[in-house]
Amino acid sequence: MKTKQSETNKKQTAALLWHFLKGAKRYFLVAILAAAVTALADMLQPQIIRAAIDCALGGEEGDFPTFVMELVDRVGGFPYLGKHLWIMALAVLAVALVQVLSQYAFRVCNTKASETLVKTMRDRLFSHIQHLPFSWHMKNRTGDIIQRCTSDIDTTKNFLSEQLTSIFRISLLLILSITFMCSMHPILTLIALIPTPVIILYSFHFHRKVHDGFEECDENEGKLSAMAQENLTGVRVVRAFGQERAEIDKFQKQNQRYTKLWEDMGKTLSRFWSTSDVLSGIQVMLVVIFGAYFCISGSLHSGEYIAFISYNSMMVWPIRQLGRMISELSKAGVSIDRVAYIMHAPTEQDDPEAIDAPMDGDICFEHVSFAYENGPQILHDIHFTMKAGTTLGILGGTGSGKSTLMLLLDKLYPLDESCGRITIGGTDIRKIRTEHLRRNIGMVLQEPYLFSRTIAENIGIAASAPDMQAIRSAAEAAALDSAIRSFAFGYDTMVGERGVTLSGGQKQRAAIARMLVNETPIMIFDDSLSAVDTETDAKIRSAIEKRFGTASVILISHRITTLSAADKIIVLDRGRIVEEGTHDTLKSAGGIYQKIYETQSGTQEVTA
Repeated sequence: MKTKQSETNKKQTAALLWHFLKGAKRYFLVAILAAAVTALADMLQPQIIRAAIDCALGGEEGDFPTFVMELVDRVGGFPYLGKHLWIMALAVLAVALVQVLSQYAFRVCNTKASETLVKTMRDRLFSHIQHLPFSWHMKNRTGDIIQRCTSDIDTTKNFLSEQLTSIFRISLLLILSITFMCSMHPILTLIALIPTPVIILYSFHFHRKVHDGFEECDENEGKLSAMAQENLTGVRVVRAFGQERAEIDKFQKQNQRYTKLWEDMGKTLSRFWSTSDVLSGIQVMLVVIFGAYFCISGSLHSGEYIAFISYNSMMVWPIRQLGRMISELSKAGVSIDRVAYIMHAPTEQDDPEAIDAPMDGDICFEHVSFAYENGPQILHDIHFTMKAGTTLGILGGTGSGKSTLMLLLDKLYPLDESCGRITIGGTDIRKIRTEHLRRNIGMVLQEPYLFSRTIAENIGIAASAPDMQAIRSAAEAAALDSAIRSFAFGYDTMVGERGVTLSGGQKQRAAIARMLVNETPIMIFDDSLSAVDTETDAKIRSAIEKRFGTASVILISHRITTLSAADKIIVLDRGRIVEEGTHDTLKSAGGIYQKIYETQSGTQEVTA
């Protein structure tokens, strides 16, 4: 069963790699052909030298192919060439020129092919990641994903451009070298090939061990990247709690483990390469000793001996390269598998009959229950209706399921058929095209995220064609315009990574403005007014009501003043609706809402 699964995975990975090669195949093909021409040119040089020594100078009869002998006869024969060696020197130069041109063509086409491959891989990886479910991103570390999209792609590129293309040249060199060697002296050829099976068998045994080692190294590099990414992103938290030493110790511990793995890999590779070098040295020694013996005995001419040594060197080089190729193959295999892990992850898929339904209808949660993967149930039989164009307030403690409701409404997590359904205007959201749904639901998340761009770009990032008037209008509604105008560069002010240069309230208001630009029929504020004072909170809600009075607005908050003007309020406790009504009815109903109302109304609220 495991073998069949392994074979299936290999076929899928091979198909994926072939898919990535689209656009680069023709360049790789030309590079391979150029490498073949280079290999053929390499083969001709020893034959010219052999002909010069044995035939032109030594007077031996040539046993070259018919077309070569005819060409020599046209020039004047070997005796004539012996008196005019410059002709043979020109032949050497001509072959060298072919080598230079073919090598140049190989380098250019190989580089073009590898860079085209890398671009295709990056583009398709990034596009695929953008369409992966929210749950997938929650299970995978950002640093590890980045490492797969950078280091693993480069490793794959290096193997394909440096090793895979060389395989064809090496194969041709081996075949031609052995052919020419056999034509000159079959027995010496057999002697030269004695160490080869040992090297090949040892290499394949070594491959499995190296593959496992590289896989462990790659995984630990991903952990190291993730650790660095998390610490750089959360540098303010680390500094605020004085955890620099602790974080440095954690990083150094992981770095030490990663370094130790590569040291162990270095030892393994050194053992292999040393053994291969010894076996290759024995092969050269055998050719030199027995070749000299056959020359003395007269069964091998001097020119043939020199040519044989040249061909043996050409054969030894690919065999010695076998270790490097297997090493790179192991690394590339691990990297391709890591990239395939992302590419084989299923993307979000719409129902085949999904439609672009109207989004301005009533929102209904019908007996919705939900649990995250491998987790306890978060929501229990949630059932309520929100009339179109009204404001719904949601109150509840931490972990009560408030944000989960909104994630389900936006289809960021799929809701199983057996767990109830959510409808908008009577249409099950499973039947609504996901892109259409999300374009018509504006959401300000509990933790606003700003990109390292200008304020204007951050506010207009979600709009298809934003203009400055729309951006300013949205900023005004979010009570942010005056603050932006006080900055030296106004709307062109650069926001630091994750909005680090703005205060918490300014980040929340920028995120609100970003959502308001699109003027969506459904707006969700997931505790997104917690970092602004009560007065600013009231101004934002008033501005939204004036400008977007027909929109359906969902307010999630711990602040009663934020929820008090809602047309309807539901109170969640441990994933269940325990209260439902208006502010006036709930504040004296004797439940959770009344307790929170009395606490907040009797205590001065402190805001950031």
